[in-house]
Amino acid sequence: MIAQFFVLSQRGDNIVFRDYRGEVSKGSAEIFFRKVKFWKEDEEEEAPPVFVGICNVDGVNYIHVKIAGLFFVTTTRVNVSPSLVLELLQRIARVTKDYLGVLNEDSLRKNFVLVYELLDEVIDFGYPQTTSTEVLKSYVFNEPIVIDSTRVPPLGPASMFMQGTKKMPGTAVTKSVIVTEPGGRKREEIFVDIIEKISVTFSSSGYILTSEIDGTIQMKSYLTGSPEIRLALNEDLSIGRNSSSVYDYRSSAGGAVILDDCNFHESVRLDSFDVDRTLSLIPPDGEFAAMNYRMTQEFKPPFRVSALIEEAGQLKAEAIIKIRADFAASVTANTIIVQMPVPTYAARVSFELESGAVGQTADFKEGAKRLEWCLKKIVGGSEHTLCAKLTFSQESHGNIAREAGPINMNFTIPMYNASKLQVRYLHIAKKSPSYNPYRWVRYVTQSNSYVARL
Repeated sequence: MIAQFFVLSQRGDNIVFRDYRGEVSKGSAEIFFRKVKFWKEDEEEEAPPVFVGICNVDGVNYIHVKIAGLFFVTTTRVNVSPSLVLELLQRIARVTKDYLGVLNEDSLRKNFVLVYELLDEVIDFGYPQTTSTEVLKSYVFNEPIVIDSTRVPPLGPASMFMQGTKKMPGTAVTKSVIVTEPGGRKREEIFVDIIEKISVTFSSSGYILTSEIDGTIQMKSYLTGSPEIRLALNEDLSIGRNSSSVYDYRSSAGGAVILDDCNFHESVRLDSFDVDRTLSLIPPDGEFAAMNYRMTQEFKPPFRVSALIEEAGQLKAEAIIKIRADFAASVTANTIIVQMPVPTYAARVSFELESGAVGQTADFKEGAKRLEWCLKKIVGGSEHTLCAKLTFSQESHGNIAREAGPINMNFTIPMYNASKLQVRYLHIAKKSPSYNPYRWVRYVTQSNSYVARL
């Protein structure tokens, strides 16, 4: 099935390499990185997760994901299911993070013996065996070398809980599931993250055309003794499109939460879910998704995006982009990136940021022919505007708005969720009156596809 597995750094350095079947050239990692680094096919800037290699290894399929700045790659010559291999790569990254605590180049290099031991148990002769952290504990015996998390720059989801110099306590993203605290004691704590990725498409007049939420209740447990956990969600939670008519009057008042569908981890028991919306489970070792859900019912998007582009004379045009944050002033969105493709004959662009703008930058990516507006943070209730003046190398043909856009927006909003799904309480079956583990419940909303048409 899989011929090779390897992990590359952002520079192309080979950190981990395992050849399972001897069917593909040893130079495949170098060929892969060269193709990804200089990918220019189909006018795309980044290589897709699945593509067929040419050069001197004609017929080799490369399947990869990029996680925490690292390339997790497999090669194969046979016809395999791409979605299966992509899921396998995601799970390998997750189980590696469970054992190392921190997933980055430094932790992989310092724990290469442990990583190779994990790979030998996860994949045998190119065939996946198991990706369960709990099951692997019986076969993996090396102890990880723990990386000091204070020296690790925040990457991806790890940085979403960083607010200036303050940091959310008990960082689950930097702890190994098999390492005890100094002194041999283990800090009893459990983390529950409600992570939602939203997709919204706005019309040119600002109306919502499509909207969807893909959410996950992600859990990571450091509890000893396998205690039972009860996780209570909204009492008025309903599941299925047929339920919407029953709750319409409550939904309009902001009461009910209506999900289209959902699925649960195998450890979750649903004995009382239909009665009081409570999940019961004994959490397995490692990070896992207790519940995945999808929502397409109408919801209030966190941002309103509008844009206007029109001619401003011969060979000139002006584009105005506005962003309004439709959430409470106590909430702050981080790392906002707004991108707008412009006509291919755009030669130069000058920008005018709003007065007093702090933490904002605007740039014209000439090779990709797009504008990029970056905002360090946006406070709820605020509005921001960017004005861009374009100079063309030739006259436009037809409606200029049809040759530009749409606008794409990426962001992360800690402690906010658009679906209003809430954890009412998190109960842990106590062993004794003095047993009181730490509980951390966090919310975050990310953009999956946030598009505004011109």
